[in-house]
Amino acid sequence: MPLSPPANRTLRHRRAITAEAYAREDGLWDIEARLTDTKPRDIELAGGGIRPIGQPLHDLWLRVTIDLRMNVVDAEACSDWVPYPTHCDTIGPAYRKLIGLNLTKGFRKAVRERLSGVSGCTHLTELAGVLPTAAIQAFAGDVFNVRDGATVNDPNPEPPYQLHGCHALHFEGEVVRQFYPRWYGYQPAPKAGAAASSSQTASRVDAPASGDDTLAHRPNGTSG
Repeated sequence: MPLSPPANRTLRHRRAITAEAYAREDGLWDIEARLTDTKPRDIELAGGGIRPIGQPLHDLWLRVTIDLRMNVVDAEACSDWVPYPTHCDTIGPAYRKLIGLNLTKGFRKAVRERLSGVSGCTHLTELAGVLPTAAIQAFAGDVFNVRDGATVNDPNPEPPYQLHGCHALHFEGEVVRQFYPRWYGYQPAPKAGAAASSSQTASRVDAPASGDDTLAHRPNGTSG
């Protein structure tokens, strides 16, 4: 269902974000994201000069190299077009601080801790936020099982990777009932150490949200 018809309006700005994933010959994966800002008119820059129509205000790139466990083993960033040349475009090396992080274990929180504010580029740091789900989508079907190929006699059955990762794919939902009937109504086993004291459990439940994106059971962002 598309968006409702808009009111009469005029385009003033376009931000585009793309992400691509590449399987490398050495067994690693590159996840590469790009952000561009353009306007349908000439741009008068605060630092002086005019950026003609058709030339971007921002054209920024971010690449992480990950292993099959989604650990970041290499990272680089570059800023091809910026509003303050020789200033904005010097921050690229800071994004090597992404090395050692894991895309599915508190990644966005760790990025903010390392690269928010004057420690990074606002737009590159925002761009880093698309990397986890882009990687999960890339791994779906290649690295992660997203089809129910297990046999009935499998002694250690596991649901397909994406199930119970979003509102449409919860174990009690219609999608699971129709397309993954074996797992309809499935109750995941408690994680190791889940039998903590009630006071510990209460403290975790009542704690304010931290913004961490640690994936407790199975990552979101996969498709069936």
